[in-house]
Amino acid sequence: MRVSTRPALLVSLLIAAALGWGAASAAAAATWAPVKSATIHPGVQLFTKDAQCTANFIYTDGSTVYIGQAAHCSGTGGNNESDGCVAPSLPLGTQVTVTGAKHPGTLVYNSWLTMQQLKEKNPDVCKYNDLALVRLDPADVASVNPTVPIWGGPMGIDTTGTKPGEAVYSYGNSQLGLGTGAISQKQGTSDGDEGNGWSHVVTTSPPGVPGDSGSGFLDARGNALGILSTLEVAPRTASNGVGDLSRELDYMRQHSAFAVVQLVNGTEPFSSSGR
Repeated sequence: MRVSTRPALLVSLLIAAALGWGAASAAAAATWAPVKSATIHPGVQLFTKDAQCTANFIYTDGSTVYIGQAAHCSGTGGNNESDGCVAPSLPLGTQVTVTGAKHPGTLVYNSWLTMQQLKEKNPDVCKYNDLALVRLDPADVASVNPTVPIWGGPMGIDTTGTKPGEAVYSYGNSQLGLGTGAISQKQGTSDGDEGNGWSHVVTTSPPGVPGDSGSGFLDARGNALGILSTLEVAPRTASNGVGDLSRELDYMRQHSAFAVVQLVNGTEPFSSSGR
C-alpha cells in the first residue's frame, strides 16, 4: 500500500458494442460459480512477486475474465511512491498468484505503465489513477463469482462521487488478519472527494491496512465506488484514499486495448447489514 502524508479483435469489439453491456453480462453470468462455492471472487489475496494485495472486482469483455488489483501492487519502488507517472513497475506479462485459482493469472493492464507510455501530465491522474487488470486462466473461470463477500453487490458503478458522511463499505484481506477475517469487513463514511474527483477520502472501522491495497469500496447503494490506494498517516490518521473506479475505467478504455472491458455486477444483492 502506498503511504501518503497529505490531507485501478475488431469483430469482437463490434459485436460487444452492438449487443451492449447488458447482453454481454448476461452471457457471462451463466458461467459464474455459486457464491457459496466460488474460490475466486472480490477480496481474494493476490501475490505479485513479493507484494500481497487484495482483489477489488471482477471484469470481463464478454469472453475473457479479469480480476482487478491496484497498479501499485506491481510497483518496484518504495512504499512512499505516489506518482504513477514516474514510479517503476513490473512489466505486463508478469505472473500473479490468485488465491483460489489453480493457475497463475497474468498482468495485462497497468495504469502506471500506460500513463508513462503516454507521458501523462495531469497531476491528479498521475497521483490517483491506480488500476491494474489480471487476466484469469480460462481453466479457472468456472471457479469465479463476482459478488463482494459480506456485503453483496456490486450493483453498478458510482459515477457521481461521495459527499461527506455518506456510508461506504469494503472487504479487505490483508495477511495481517492471519486468515481470521477479523479485519476484513469494513464499514465507515466518506470524508469527501479530492484530486478533482479522482479520489475519495474514507474513514472506516477498522481502517485499511497494508495488504488491503486494491480492495474494492462500495457506496451507500452498493455501487462500486473505487479501490483502496493510499493509507493516510497525517493529518488524517486512519483514513484511506480510494481511487475513483469510474474515472480509472474510462482512462483504461480510452488509452488501451481494453475498450470494452466492463465491471461485472454481483450475483447477490447488496445489503448494508451484510449477507
